[in-house]
Amino acid sequence: SAGREGTAIQMGGSIASAFQRFLPLSPQDRGTLLMAGMAAGFGGIFGTPLAGAIFALEVLAIGRLSYEALIPCLIAAVMSDWTCAAWGIRHTDYHLAALVSGSSGTDIAGLDGILMAKVIAASAAFGLASVLFAELAHGLHAVFRKIVPWPYLRPALGGAAVIAMTYALGTRDYLGLGVGSPDSSAVTILSSFHAGGAGDLSWLWKILFTVVTLSSGFKGGEVTPLFFIGAALGNALSRWMGAPPELFAALGFVAIFAGATNTPLACTIMAIELFGPAYVVYFAVACYLAYFLSGHSGIYLSQRIAAPKLRSPALPPHASLRAARELKPSLIPSRFARSVQPRSGSAAKGETIMTHRHKVVPREIGQVRIYLTPKDRRNVKGLKRFTTKPLYREIIAAAKKDGIPHAVAHRTHHGYSGRGDVQSEHPEYANPSLNLCVEMIGERDQLEKFCRKHGELLQGKVIVYKHVEHWDIHAHDLVETDVQPDELKGGN
Repeated sequence: SAGREGTAIQMGGSIASAFQRFLPLSPQDRGTLLMAGMAAGFGGIFGTPLAGAIFALEVLAIGRLSYEALIPCLIAAVMSDWTCAAWGIRHTDYHLAALVSGSSGTDIAGLDGILMAKVIAASAAFGLASVLFAELAHGLHAVFRKIVPWPYLRPALGGAAVIAMTYALGTRDYLGLGVGSPDSSAVTILSSFHAGGAGDLSWLWKILFTVVTLSSGFKGGEVTPLFFIGAALGNALSRWMGAPPELFAALGFVAIFAGATNTPLACTIMAIELFGPAYVVYFAVACYLAYFLSGHSGIYLSQRIAAPKLRSPALPPHASLRAARELKPSLIPSRFARSVQPRSGSAAKGETIMTHRHKVVPREIGQVRIYLTPKDRRNVKGLKRFTTKPLYREIIAAAKKDGIPHAVAHRTHHGYSGRGDVQSEHPEYANPSLNLCVEMIGERDQLEKFCRKHGELLQGKVIVYKHVEHWDIHAHDLVETDVQPDELKGGN
């Protein structure tokens, strides 16, 4: 129960990555090439070249467009769409009936206040549904990894779960793409554009089927399932609100995708390309409200937050959605926590204060720092050069194998390696030429032995060794003391 665009994007990214190795491109040009590949994939698969170009510009960083790549992305998306058309590929046609008398599919329809109120209410549901999909997908993926350590067993369990749900519901409507079906009674994207074409919970069942499929290790796309979920939810909401089913199915089609990918502008343009410009105002309202109400969630955890939707002092600048998701809110508000903590010098007379007595035991230890860049690899010949890991990953893996207790890689923000050019971190994509430091901590003899053993990996690199202190913290038993307020004044 997954889409086909996920594998197409992976293939496109691999092709773009292969071209980068043979072309003398700057880090900015490499990023532009990857963005053009994304635009081509999106525009070719869905037949929406304009939306594909904007999607590639919008998806990298929330709240900001990378206009420097606009022309390459537009050319790539249009050429991809033309190539598919020349190959005989035909995309699904969607038609919306005119809801306002005297208007046609090419005229912008007049606004209806009651209908707009219903669209706003439905947009909130679309935004929450996109959050539900994203959080279930990420959460269930973590559960599978935790309870099933052997990765080859996860797809087997996921496949068994999908089969069990299929037999439990007695239908295959939620398998595959779900765009259309030879069975006229099946729930599909196309059927959702007609009254009664989807059940009240069809959207929820599609979420569960797709989340189980992707979380258990199967590779596929989330885009087409999100179209299914949105169209089915829109159909159900239209029935509950007494609204046009075809319009609300179209609204859900693009709005849930906007909330899950944080790309409201691209989804608005996609709605115009797929459904015509007549109801563009309703589409824009639905996409932007779903985008805003989805918060800092999404299906792409590497997406950067350039302009936060909500004020969040704890969120660092240009943080990723993964970092935002890992920031858990405190169960006790900080102001309340400060108010219940006893202040120094404010203990009541006769109050028993529990204090910890800790002892710091220092010992000498060694630290090695190895400076290189993320693109550095071992100098191997033949086809093996395409399969070798980055050098810093090989060094850390070797340190782990040799029993060194601590080895990490630190990425810098601004600098140079050797006599190369000064490089800077880019907020939208990694700079492979930026300086990187691999740090290892251990006994001096152990570190020297590692450097001698793996000289072929370290030869020619800047290596710095220095003595540092390792502190062992030992806690004594808790000590109870009767203290008076005067005794606390000026104390620790």
